[in-house]
Amino acid sequence: MIQQHVQILLVEDNPKDVTLTLHALRQEKLANDIQVARDGEEALDFLFCRGQFAERSFEHPPRLVLLDLKIPKVDGLEVLRAVKSDPRTKPIPVVVLTSSREERDTVDSYKLGVNGYIQKPVEFDSFRQAVKQLGFYWLVVNEPPPPRAFKS
Repeated sequence: MIQQHVQILLVEDNPKDVTLTLHALRQEKLANDIQVARDGEEALDFLFCRGQFAERSFEHPPRLVLLDLKIPKVDGLEVLRAVKSDPRTKPIPVVVLTSSREERDTVDSYKLGVNGYIQKPVEFDSFRQAVKQLGFYWLVVNEPPPPRAFKS
């Protein structure tokens, strides 16, 4: 069953990072409705309401996309490029959450319109704290784009 009102789309292929991220968000009661995409193709299918997600509606975009860059099929930068170049998805906040330490990835992400870039901390408690803070900001503090922002 496909959830219509997803708060977060987590795009991550590492099962341990998926588990840690979900645990941190749910422990802090920041998000209940989280969709996980294990590769870039699945993420694009979800966001653009196609393939297995064809019954989804653009009327209910996720409030936040947490995007790893080093993912299979379609890499994170290509996902970001697609999201930020389409008026139907451009207003969705996208935060890169990656282990990449390459300056080029940071520069390219910002050039493509990313809303935030976080290098995953290696230490468990630091990782959990980073996810908690970013979830709190984007889901509680930040004002999401109004529905008309998604009209082309």
